[in-house]
Amino acid sequence: MSEILLCTLNSTYQHSSFGLRYLFANLHELQKHSKILEFTITQKSRDIVEKILLQNPLIVGFGVYIWNTTETQEVISILKRIKPELTIIVGGPEVSFESETQKICEIADFVIKGESDFLFYELTKKIFYKQDNIPQEKFLSGPLPEVEKILSPYQYYTNDDIKNRVIYVEASRGCPYKCEYCLSSLDKTVRNFPLESFLSELHALIDRGARQFKFVDRTFNLSPAFSTKILQFFLDRINLGLFLHFELVPDRLPLELKNLIEQFPAGSLQFEIGIQTWNPTVSALVSRRQNYEKIKENFFYLKEKTKVHTHADLIVGLPGESLDSFAKGFDALAELEPHEIQVGILKRLKGTPIIRHNNTWQMIYQEHPPFQVLSTKTMDYLTLQQMNRFAKFWDLIANSGNFPHTLKLFRKISLENKSASLFWLFYQCSNFLAKRHEVSHGIALLRLTESIWIYLIEELKIEKNIAQEALIQDYACGYKKRDLPNFLSSPNEKNFGKKNATPSNSSPQRQSRHNAIHCYL
Repeated sequence: MSEILLCTLNSTYQHSSFGLRYLFANLHELQKHSKILEFTITQKSRDIVEKILLQNPLIVGFGVYIWNTTETQEVISILKRIKPELTIIVGGPEVSFESETQKICEIADFVIKGESDFLFYELTKKIFYKQDNIPQEKFLSGPLPEVEKILSPYQYYTNDDIKNRVIYVEASRGCPYKCEYCLSSLDKTVRNFPLESFLSELHALIDRGARQFKFVDRTFNLSPAFSTKILQFFLDRINLGLFLHFELVPDRLPLELKNLIEQFPAGSLQFEIGIQTWNPTVSALVSRRQNYEKIKENFFYLKEKTKVHTHADLIVGLPGESLDSFAKGFDALAELEPHEIQVGILKRLKGTPIIRHNNTWQMIYQEHPPFQVLSTKTMDYLTLQQMNRFAKFWDLIANSGNFPHTLKLFRKISLENKSASLFWLFYQCSNFLAKRHEVSHGIALLRLTESIWIYLIEELKIEKNIAQEALIQDYACGYKKRDLPNFLSSPNEKNFGKKNATPSNSSPQRQSRHNAIHCYL
């Protein structure tokens, strides 16, 4: 049993809570009285409460995020009804702003706003030792912690975490950019962790068997001197089969970074590149600065000179963005051929200055998580609903790496039809697929393949042998060999496949499919 519990509800089991491990690392003498308990949002609230109460805690802290607010509130509500004397502390980005208006903050005993590496310990210590100076106010905040004084969380990843979960790391906190839809826009500076000790921690994780690292830094490539040392550290150990994820500023790729990036093998590097909009007017509206010509140049470089897996982000529903302008931006980005284009719907994160556009651009958002935009002056509700479907089916077909030859066929069709575009072609396809599959998640690959086959043959009137060749290569001869389904069989079928190249041992499955595909075409 533990008197102090650090809890959160992750979106899935594979995600580990980075924040809880930071809090635990900085609990000092209270560590021996503390324990981390992680759950998922799919677990029943009553079962979560039972597991918490079995520890007989005095204090329970919850990490609250946009994806778990509703579920966490239900858990806290039950806890306070069953054991009202239990002290509940909540913290995290979702309760750090507009806190006074939130039900979850109302039922909690204390709310820590902002980075709580030190604040949680200071509050917990007063409560645990029953000191006289326990705060009377509910909402607590303090200055940003000096990162060089924060004790490292990495030793608190368990062997099970290393084997089965995403290992999050950070070399810096903060972001110098002021994009109005992002919480990082509220940061005033970037704070780097001491590099030597950080790399020492990474070395210890690698020695324990860690092979995948996801950096949560908002702008990994901001300081070339800093990021090159980190890349060189991993490059020196790349023979171990490492996979690394970094988030990059799209128009900043200096020569010293390029020289290192080119040396990484296929399946070892993934760059998440936030484009968000290809419309300069919209970009200016939300205070996002980016050089589009430099972005094109960098994408071309990454495609031609490196083996990096590129993941680009676009946001639907930004103020001033119409469906037509988004379509043009999507097509412009697609021409650069990133491996994945993640189409996301704008969310109103609490505390972000995006709300200043609410009146001018008639921005209407959901009142409940995930607070997605419902309509704007330039995109009505029905359009945004269609774009939700577009995003889901694009992810299932294009981003998944399961249909590279089919996607190539879509590109070919869009190029041959001068009045069309890849966006509009797939927009029509997503509407067709939505009618056949009311629920876009959990669609079996065979059923999805059959639906694409029907769309190609019956809607686009593609010659059967052309559609068949693309889908056979994708379904039966791709990353994973499968038996040919009846609707794709023919007397003249042939073996289109050849042996795929072996990706990095630690690459996630989706990236491995893309890597195999690019060696396979």
